[in-house]
Amino acid sequence: MSGPWVEKYRPNKLEDIIGQDQITNRLKKYVNEKSMPNLMFTGPAGVGKTTTALALAKSILGEYWRQNFLELNASDARGIDTVRNNIKNFCRLKPVGTPFRIIFLDEVDNMTKDAQHALRREMEMYTKTSSFILSCNYSSKIIDPIQSRCAIFRFTPVKGHEVIERLKYIAKEEDLDYDEPAIDSLVYFAEGDVRKAINILQASSAVDEKITEDSIHNIVSKAKPQDINKMINVALTGEFMEARNILREIMIMQGTSGEDIVNQIYQNVSRMAMDEKIKKETYIYLIESISETDFRIREGANPRIQLEALLTKFLAKN
Repeated sequence: MSGPWVEKYRPNKLEDIIGQDQITNRLKKYVNEKSMPNLMFTGPAGVGKTTTALALAKSILGEYWRQNFLELNASDARGIDTVRNNIKNFCRLKPVGTPFRIIFLDEVDNMTKDAQHALRREMEMYTKTSSFILSCNYSSKIIDPIQSRCAIFRFTPVKGHEVIERLKYIAKEEDLDYDEPAIDSLVYFAEGDVRKAINILQASSAVDEKITEDSIHNIVSKAKPQDINKMINVALTGEFMEARNILREIMIMQGTSGEDIVNQIYQNVSRMAMDEKIKKETYIYLIESISETDFRIREGANPRIQLEALLTKFLAKN
């Protein structure tokens, strides 16, 4: 097997990034002007924040991008010393072949508050020689003074058809044999996270010569969507014992964790609401019940007991 496909197939140009057209179109203006303000990329994992930052740096800085680009993962180097030493020393150096340098801080929402305040000071002092790109999952964890100094770009989960297009491209490049349902399962489990989808695809290719729906399920260790859907529908029709048996099959025989089952139940119920297969009042009641079950399991309650109790809530809305 070749190296990690996430890195191997990482786009190097803004126009090649999938699912974030609105953002990349705005960023292209900075490329044309060869200048940019401080930026903040925020959104869920695996939607292209790091890839976009790298592609933007390469496009603006050109052939000298390596000498003028500093990448730090703030979850590893999260203290105030990182800001005072690594970042300050980099900003003090004169740009090579470009008008400014770029500092990319990934997962900056994991930085301590003291480090964030120190970072704010560095952003003020080196505005003429350096620009910052900050990446985070939760912008609410970033102090207001930093947010006010950045142009904020909010990334959204990548749409299913765009993930499918990317996976098929990689499968073609790697000469993989696959079933169409396997790709659909990948999209279901990835939930808009392209990185997760590519990693599952690579792992599946190492297990079997042909990538199938079953091989995908074995890799992710989650229940089949049709099993979850069947359990929900059976419970809604009032057949508790049959729904309970399906739950037992999923948990005991397939080895799916309670938290994963709750998340999959939520996904399926949400889709049923979107397709108008259940009433609005029923959906609200079920979501409240699912959230209560999720909280109890995360607090340490027995997952099987809680999930069986959740099924009784489905019966109540029969």
